[in-house]
Amino acid sequence: MGTKLRRPSHAGSWYTDNPKQLSEELDGWLQSCGLAKSPEVRGVIAPHAGYSYSGRAAAYAFGNIDPSNITRVFLLGPSHHYYTPKCALSTATVYKTPIGDLPIDLEVIEELKATGKFELMDIRVDEAEHSMEMHLPYLAKVFEGYQVKIVPILVGAVSAENEAMYGQILAKYVDNPSNFFSISSDFCHWGSRFNYMHYDKKHGPIYKSIEALDKMGMDIIETGDPDSFKQYLLEYENTICGRHPISVFLHMLRNSSTKIKIKFLRYEQSSQCKSDRDSSVSYASAAAKTDG
Repeated sequence: MGTKLRRPSHAGSWYTDNPKQLSEELDGWLQSCGLAKSPEVRGVIAPHAGYSYSGRAAAYAFGNIDPSNITRVFLLGPSHHYYTPKCALSTATVYKTPIGDLPIDLEVIEELKATGKFELMDIRVDEAEHSMEMHLPYLAKVFEGYQVKIVPILVGAVSAENEAMYGQILAKYVDNPSNFFSISSDFCHWGSRFNYMHYDKKHGPIYKSIEALDKMGMDIIETGDPDSFKQYLLEYENTICGRHPISVFLHMLRNSSTKIKIKFLRYEQSSQCKSDRDSSVSYASAAAKTDG
């Protein structure tokens, strides 16, 4: 099989395409979050907005990673432009970034294909999607000098039953300590342009209401219970764009024999909404650690 590259299509717009500048930016954010690298960290939930918006917040996820024992990273991101009720696998062999290339684990892609439950995404769909790409420079930086392969999985508009089904298929990979999981999601998208304006006045200004809503969701994710998370989404309809990847991850953890606990370490908003003319996107970063 020949090499098939996925170009870093959002470099030069969502983040700089200058390798030196990008490398320095990432180093700066990783150092300023001051987190100790821990071999117990087996996964992260991190945002995927342009780096000028969420680059700093994302460091609070990626800054926890100890690269020394990890050889494979499963990358789960939502689909923003392409509709599928399934999960889709990349057809590329290498994901390029301005600061180094990440080879795809073709063996695991074949294993997943063999289940018959995944579709394949066209390279154009792959390159149009930003949710996984925005994790790649951080992964390239954290795993600099280490041999690591990636398994990108685009998570479509998956039903609750299928979230559980994909969680069961992927759970066995959690039990291998050399596997790592990078889950891509922003949190509340608030404002008329997002068609979402939930406001509970008891919290004071709008941005405080958004924070309370997001933190409720984050607390539920920390319990590890995908059913409670589903209930919360049904009740409040919070616009968490990576709700499907997060749900699949919760089902993976529930079905694996390794006890792993998610803890949120950072929460930010792109701006503070004070009137219904305002809009904002929330960013939350978490680490998933082996427990006990």
